[in-house]
Amino acid sequence: MVKLDTEICICNGLNVGDIVECIQRNSFTSLDEILENRDCPMGDKCESCLDEGFNNDGLNIPMVLSMVKHNRVPKD
Repeated sequence: MVKLDTEICICNGLNVGDIVECIQRNSFTSLDEILENRDCPMGDKCESCLDEGFNNDGLNIPMVLSMVKHNRVPKD
């Protein structure tokens, strides 16, 4: 299971917990909504967090969105 402090968007310094909070606070339901938001910008620089993940580990923003949608957000 992924931990909340796992960094996902390296360029913006966002970890799983930050991204979950942003998605929930803004009621985002799609990747487009997440990428267009200005409240907590993410995926707008190196973009590795959209595909393979910064460490080529598959941990990315779409995965976090899916976890939120399916109510599978990790606990601390």
